[in-house]
Amino acid sequence: MLGPLLPDYRVRQRDFLLEIARALTQELDLGKLLERILRVSVEMLAGQAGFIALREANGWRLVATQGIAGSFLRVIESLLADISRQEDPEQFELSEISRLVDLIVQEASMGMLTGFGLPLTARQKVVGIILIFRSYAGRFNSNDYALLSSFANQAAVAVQNAQLYTQANEERERLNTLLDSLSDGILILTADNRVERCNPALARMLNQPPESLAGKLHEEIIRWEPGSQGLTLEEAESGGWPLTPHAHLYIEGNLRRVSGPPLPVGVTYVPLIGENGRLHNIIATVRDITRFREADELKSTFMSIISHELKTPVALIKGYVSTLRRDDANWDPEIVQDSLEVIEEEADRLAGMIENLLDATRLQAGGLPIKRADISLPALAARVAERMQTQTSNHTIRVDFPDDFPVVFADEGRIEQVLTNLVGNAIKYSPGGEIIIHGEVRPQQVIISVSDQGPGIAPEDIPHVFDRFYRAPDVARHTKGAGLGLYLSKAIVESHDGRIWVDTASGSTTRICFSLPREEALGR
Repeated sequence: MLGPLLPDYRVRQRDFLLEIARALTQELDLGKLLERILRVSVEMLAGQAGFIALREANGWRLVATQGIAGSFLRVIESLLADISRQEDPEQFELSEISRLVDLIVQEASMGMLTGFGLPLTARQKVVGIILIFRSYAGRFNSNDYALLSSFANQAAVAVQNAQLYTQANEERERLNTLLDSLSDGILILTADNRVERCNPALARMLNQPPESLAGKLHEEIIRWEPGSQGLTLEEAESGGWPLTPHAHLYIEGNLRRVSGPPLPVGVTYVPLIGENGRLHNIIATVRDITRFREADELKSTFMSIISHELKTPVALIKGYVSTLRRDDANWDPEIVQDSLEVIEEEADRLAGMIENLLDATRLQAGGLPIKRADISLPALAARVAERMQTQTSNHTIRVDFPDDFPVVFADEGRIEQVLTNLVGNAIKYSPGGEIIIHGEVRPQQVIISVSDQGPGIAPEDIPHVFDRFYRAPDVARHTKGAGLGLYLSKAIVESHDGRIWVDTASGSTTRICFSLPREEALGR
């Protein structure tokens, strides 16, 4: 015998709830889903109208309406706006729902409607309300309450899902933006060491498109040149790594690439282990350590050059002083004068080297101090030529400037330092002949050049001659120097908004030029 049949409205309620439950998993548009829930609620409760409003950070917002005329709708929106201004959304209590319903029913319809509403509650917070209106007398009963409650719960679930989906999307976008903006390479591996994801920085390091890396084994991507420092990931795993969630692994070496030279990198591996102790992912951070390698090499070069360059004048000074102080010798005055002259020259060279080192340090710390004034470059060049001529008997230093050469707004001491460095290099690296300091006037700038009759600069050395501590290998063995003169000259010229370069069109001789803006071009 068949059991008692369910009342028709119960059957319809069940069908509607099933329909909405299916829609919760299929409908991504929250507004359309809430409109469907509202339509069913109005129909099941024999109502004529209704609305659903959601509580947002800046107040209440109508998201679904059914059967509400435009004038009535504007009144409801106005009331919700008033409530938003008067109430703190974070302190909104469930008990205020009935007061809100009464307020809307009485003020919006002047008592001609019967209204009933329930909160949409998610995670113990009121996220919205649903209100149903009837145009006839009679209160909503407990069955109505239970029925609307079931639909309100469905609506709350929909809102909660939408909020979670939005939060997940925002978190995913935030993570994507973070990974894409990192300069370090990021490699996310599955538990079996396959590439799940990598960021653009890593793809650039490997000279490969990101899509070509997905799904590959770690050992196909991270390939080391011989001599890497530390265990590879595969070697560490064969030894039991990771034993704990905090078991970081670091390896440093030269990374092989599809194209281009090997890249010096440091890779840090971090395991992502779940509460059950299972390894979910391995996150690898790949950092380009080229600059650190260069810094180490630069430091080694610095120590080597400075120890040698400082040692030589100190040894000479000490040697001559020790000789002159001997009690068993009576030195001829001419020998004493020659010895003192050598001591003075070496002391000057030592002081100049120390000053260059201090300038290099100041430059690293934020730039060289520049004190500009009107200067005459022809007079300055003549003064430098006269002073430097005393340091050589194999060269003739000549100054060549046009008569109408303009006044330049620059730091006289610093420009003198540049000219001294250039003329000093010409004396040092050319066997003899004429050294010319030449000036040329252009509409926006002046160009000063120092040329000699030496062997010239090798083409492979030209890109590096202005680098700190750089010295061409073939001349470093035969001449003294710390490789700071041209580096500082470049910094001084650029601080004056000029530039310095090697004139490759000068043939086999060496000609270095620098430009300075004219006083008129500076707008003075």
